[in-house]
Amino acid sequence: MNEKISVIIPLFNKGPYIARAIESVLHQTIQNFEIIVIDGGSQDEGPRIVNNFQDIRIHFLVQHGKGVSNARNEGVNHAKNEFIAFLDADDEWMPKHLETILKLIEKYPLAGMYTTAYKRCTPAGKTHWDGYKFIPDPPWDGLIPDYFKSGAFGCSPVWTSAVVIPKKIFQGVGGFPYGYGFGEDADLFGKIALKYPVAFSWELGAIYHTDDLNSLSNRTPPQEEPFFKTARAALKNGEVRPEFVESLNEYIAKKEIFLAECSIHAGNLKNAHTILKQCTTKWFYFERMKWLLITKIPYPLYLFMRELRRKLIKLIRINNSS
Repeated sequence: MNEKISVIIPLFNKGPYIARAIESVLHQTIQNFEIIVIDGGSQDEGPRIVNNFQDIRIHFLVQHGKGVSNARNEGVNHAKNEFIAFLDADDEWMPKHLETILKLIEKYPLAGMYTTAYKRCTPAGKTHWDGYKFIPDPPWDGLIPDYFKSGAFGCSPVWTSAVVIPKKIFQGVGGFPYGYGFGEDADLFGKIALKYPVAFSWELGAIYHTDDLNSLSNRTPPQEEPFFKTARAALKNGEVRPEFVESLNEYIAKKEIFLAECSIHAGNLKNAHTILKQCTTKWFYFERMKWLLITKIPYPLYLFMRELRRKLIKLIRINNSS
């Protein structure tokens, strides 16, 4: 439990939240850490709030590159410690997050990533567990049996504000990829999961504060995420263990379907159709076909059907609660 951790917090116009994030680190039961806040040119009160903290473990840096991936990579380059934790400026940790992580490091020293479970918090303040699949039931901790199968059927078992990565492994896989605004975290985690086991604990470690206004489903994604190229190269070069080949292929397929769904929500049915036509899957065949059919109907009709479905679900919930 003597390992020290460097906490990287990228900051860009998150003034209303940054104090909560930093305080959640300062209130950890484990105090062996440094905090590196790296600012990408905030125009609000965020930098002033950070500099008002009187703690020598907090370092405020100005980002030289652009984008959140660059900010995190620059932060890691400045980190003094062996293990790197990431925390977004609008998220927060539970007090035992780092303590839980350090216990995982002691128990599973050969893992490539260490993560606690997390909950999502809506803008209305309601929290709920994310949809973990194919992970043993709580209060289990251990090495995830199949990272890609878990990610294909449920939420990602690793999330940026809950993960800790050994610095040498982070740098060994190249860190977060530059030039992407979609899927850069999944690429980093996927590159690590291809080479190393992933340690997980059901101890609630972090709260992910979602923002509906910035939801991925409200903007058109690209046709590919960076990890697609990474995964295909690994498969082609025989770098994937045989028992994980199918789950990796299906993990990619599920992410392609998600990209298509986001494109449909954003009104770009042509982009969605292109993605789905090249998608091959056995596990999610019917889901793929559903969205492929939706790309054939006029977008206004889709919006009408989506709103009608939303109203029906709301009505059913009201009836069930009365």
